[in-house]
Amino acid sequence: MVKRIFVAGHNGMVGSALVRKLKQSGNVEIVTRNRSELDLLSQQMVNDFFASEKIDEVYLAAAKVGGIHANNTYPADFIYQNLMIECNIINGAHLNNVSKLLFLGSSCIYPREVQQPMREDALLTGVLESTNEPYAVAKIAGIKLCESYNRQFGRDYRSVMPTNLYGQNDNFHAENSHVIPALIRRFHEAHLADVETVTVWGSGNPMREFLYVDDMAAASIHVMNLSEENYIKNTSPMLSHINVGTGVDCTIRELAETIASVVGFKGKILFDASKPDGTPRKLMDVERLAGMGWKWSTSLRDGLTLTYKWFLENQNSFRK
Repeated sequence: MVKRIFVAGHNGMVGSALVRKLKQSGNVEIVTRNRSELDLLSQQMVNDFFASEKIDEVYLAAAKVGGIHANNTYPADFIYQNLMIECNIINGAHLNNVSKLLFLGSSCIYPREVQQPMREDALLTGVLESTNEPYAVAKIAGIKLCESYNRQFGRDYRSVMPTNLYGQNDNFHAENSHVIPALIRRFHEAHLADVETVTVWGSGNPMREFLYVDDMAAASIHVMNLSEENYIKNTSPMLSHINVGTGVDCTIRELAETIASVVGFKGKILFDASKPDGTPRKLMDVERLAGMGWKWSTSLRDGLTLTYKWFLENQNSFRK
């Protein structure tokens, strides 16, 4: 029997990776909608969509995302839009008897000063990082929505919390992008202009973990396809989310130096310590996922090389 799978956010970095990976599976019909066809902020449109399409499974990858600058500038947009998207899709799926759903969250759900590496049971044990608190609150709400529908209605709604993602179809906007696409673009433009220095926000000391987006897609599908017995064995009704990452991190300085090498920038890298660093360290504890039989496969340098190749092939489509 062919499964009809709705990928919400299929044009985004994670959603497009999910579509690529799902297409490799047999007996799958992938259902997608552009924003002009389905406004995920509209409860009525989402309910009508589920009522008419007879969906079997949902991958909820749609979200409003951005880096420190975007989160600081548009906090109301980040909390409102993400809450509305996840509420509409999760409730709409339930009302139309979609029993299986995977919600994609973010590692920013954990407290700012959380013990490293971050375990799933650290959720709601401390104060969040202030620069992305509205986004984090929305993502925590998504986890609790899934848990609540499971407890009250017996649904099988699962949640995965990825570490910092990068790769094909990332946002390379000059101001509103995350650290890897922002640095790829900055070093690329500096390399073309033959400038002597590139300045990076912050001290360069914070530690970050990065996962190539195609590995994230593979992990998501792996978790979704686990037997209910295997999934429940590694989770609990009140602690159902799964960390997805590599369990390996590096400093922002080391990241910048690796990107400069991949791009071919030969100049000097400066760090502006007057700019915010964000959370001092973010490293996932991925023992739960390892216990479910999955591990990442793409090294940081290989992933950056693939991402830069895609950037070069598509750069004209996302210039500011």
